[in-house]
Order: sequence, then structure tokens, then C-alpha cells
Amino acid sequence: MVEVKRTPLYEEHTAAKAKLIDFGGWEMPVQYAGVIEEHHAVRTKAGLFDVSHMGEIDVRGTEALAFVQMLITNDASKLEDGKILYSPMCYPNGGVVDDLLVYRYNEERFFLVVNASNVDKDYAWIVEQAEKFNVSVENVSEQYAQLALQGPLSEAILQRITKTDLAQIKYYGFTHGEIDGIPSLISRTGYTGEDGFEIYVSPEYGRKLWRKILETGAPEGVQPIGLGARDTLRFEARLPLYGHELGAEISPLEAGLGIFVKLDKERFIGREVLLAQKENRIPRKLVGLEMIERGIARSHYPLQKNGQEIGFVTSGSFSPTLNKNIALGLIRSDLAIQGEIIDVIIREKAVKAKIIPSLFYKRGK
Repeated sequence: MVEVKRTPLYEEHTAAKAKLIDFGGWEMPVQYAGVIEEHHAVRTKAGLFDVSHMGEIDVRGTEALAFVQMLITNDASKLEDGKILYSPMCYPNGGVVDDLLVYRYNEERFFLVVNASNVDKDYAWIVEQAEKFNVSVENVSEQYAQLALQGPLSEAILQRITKTDLAQIKYYGFTHGEIDGIPSLISRTGYTGEDGFEIYVSPEYGRKLWRKILETGAPEGVQPIGLGARDTLRFEARLPLYGHELGAEISPLEAGLGIFVKLDKERFIGREVLLAQKENRIPRKLVGLEMIERGIARSHYPLQKNGQEIGFVTSGSFSPTLNKNIALGLIRSDLAIQGEIIDVIIREKAVKAKIIPSLFYKRGK
């Protein structure tokens, strides 16, 4: 029997009477006060997430830049020191190993943040690809607790307990500083569609920082947020989740992430297949769906047109912000037409949905 893992903040979650679930082998809070309340808290105020289950991998060496360039689909050569890049990382067949954040310290040191359920697989893949490069690769995941403060009031709240000028950290930038005297890596990133920060500290400081942020933000109603609201928030903002919008059998082009695939780069793993996909028409496309008839389109439900299967739901739920049932679906490109009506098969029953733009929510709009 595989032993479930717990983050350094586990005792904080149990003290708050969070509902805990198994998420990729981690015992994690899915909700505290309730998914909808937590969702609205992040959209309107700020919420605090424990994301210490995420993985961190250090890449160092004289060929670190060349190695990262080969590893990811995005262009790391244009990344400045102190900046962050989002990118898929592909197999030779164009399928996705994972999507990750690339932090650049300098051209000889990069810090990769990968998805929790993929850490071991990603690390093995990266180590295997590193054999031909003068680089060292180290899984440093156990050296960090990671907290995410997300929402429109995040900067004002966090600024009260740090001397670091947070306004100087631009979107997808990072710096080192102290928060409440705790040495921290602070990045202006997140997975909610809102402004916010992700903070990396040594595990022994995780609980202290968690309590301090909640205490500091209490006047504004800041509250802890579970994985349930994390999923509805990222889903509304069309941020992909590995195993849903991305996977070994789904290319980043099919997932609508072409902006992060730089085919003009000389070489990277999967380039030839992705280039052929682009030139010969991408076979499938990710679309937004609004349920017309009653029902929620859950992940992997079949999608049909005139009784013929055309794809499947990647993610779907009730949208607290839009107050309606919506979904993302991967379907045949030739049928991905705005306004078209298709069927979601829910418990063997065809339920109608309309194809709509897939970016359901954008900050400030």
C-alpha cells in the first residue's frame, strides 16, 4: 500500500476542519468553508492556498540554457534574469510530458516548477534528456513549502509583512526577500486568473507564514482555499490541468497553447511532429461549451454530433462567477464552430450544449 504524502501545512488544514482528499498521492484540502464561497473570496478579495505538493527541479551548468531550450516548446533564450516562462514539455510524438514554469536566475541556472502528480515522472524524463548536456539536475521538492496568495487584494495584504517592494515584481517575475522575517522566493504568478503571488520557503517556516498571512488578511476576509475552488478558478480562466486539457495523447497545439510553442526555434523535443500538425491542420481543437439543457458536463464525458462521437469533455463544472454550467471539450477541428449545438452524453443521455469562446473569465472583465 502506497503511503499518502502530507505537506508541512497538514496540521493547519486539520485544525481548520478542512475536508481532505487524496490528490495525486497527497492528502490535500479540497474545501474549508465551501467551494463557491472560497471561489468568490479569491475573485473579490484574496485567498490563501497550500500548494506545497508542487514539484521543484533545479537545473545548473554551463549548458543549462541550451538544455532548457531543447526540453521545452517555449523560447527560453528570450527570458531575462528574474523572469518566469510558462511552457509545455513534450515527448517526441508531440504529446505533453507536463506543463511547467521556468524561473531563470541566469543562463547557467534555471528553477523548474512542475505539477504535483508528475514530479517523479518529470524528474526521470529530465534526467534522461540531460545526459548529452553539461548540466546537473536535482529534484529539490522537499526543500520547499509553497503558498499562493491570490486575488485583487493580495499585494496590499502581503506588503504589510514584507519590506520587498511588491509593486516592482511584474507579472511572471520573481525575487528573493523576507516575509515576516522568513527568507522567501516571491513570484508574481498563480493559477486562478487573478493577480497574486506564489511564495517558496523552507518547510519549517510553512505553518508560521500560513498563519501570519491569514492573520494579516483577516480584516479583508482572507480565508484558506482548497483544491475545489482552485479547480473552478483555473477552469474559468481557461488554465489547463494536466490529465484533462493536456496529456501524453494531447498536443499543446490541440489544447490551444500554440502561443507557447515556438516552432521557429531550431530544435526541441517534439518539434517535427508539432510542425507537421500545424502545417497539415491540427486534428482536434479545445472549445468552450455552455450547457443549454440541464446537466453538468464532467471530465471525459463523450461529445457527439448527429449521434457520432466527435470528442470528449476535458473539464466541466458549475461556474460560480458566470452562474451557469460550462465545460471545455476537445473535438474534431472541422466541427469546432462557434454557436454550433452538440450533445454531451451524461449517463447515456444526450444533453445539448452550445460551442462558445473558451476563455470564460478574464480579470477586470
